[in-house]
Amino acid sequence: QVQLVESGGGLVQAGGSLKLSCRLSGGPISYYVLGWFRQAPGKEREFVTYISRTGGTTDYLDSVKGRFAISKDNANNTVYLQMNSLKPEDTAVYYCAAGALTGTASSSYPFWGQGTRVTVSS
Repeated sequence: QVQLVESGGGLVQAGGSLKLSCRLSGGPISYYVLGWFRQAPGKEREFVTYISRTGGTTDYLDSVKGRFAISKDNANNTVYLQMNSLKPEDTAVYYCAAGALTGTASSSYPFWGQGTRVTVSS
């Protein structure tokens, strides 16, 4: 059974940085497309970024392009989300997800972590 566990969330001032981690267990991370989604209070869950199985393809939500970067470490079965120049509107619970196909829809990802909260103060 695939399980995902996120870590690294917290409180940061606007303009600061955080790095989220998500460790996958139950299989090699190289088998999966890995995504990050977020859900702000009172809003729908939205796609943030994904990385393909090979790591050769990524995609980002327009509002985070140039500020966020997804990467993975196959040896440690971990995917990362480096978040720089954070803004108050980045405040949300961030979820990592794993699936077989690339995509921006949450339905593309059958496996989900429990989420980690990121709060950006102004």
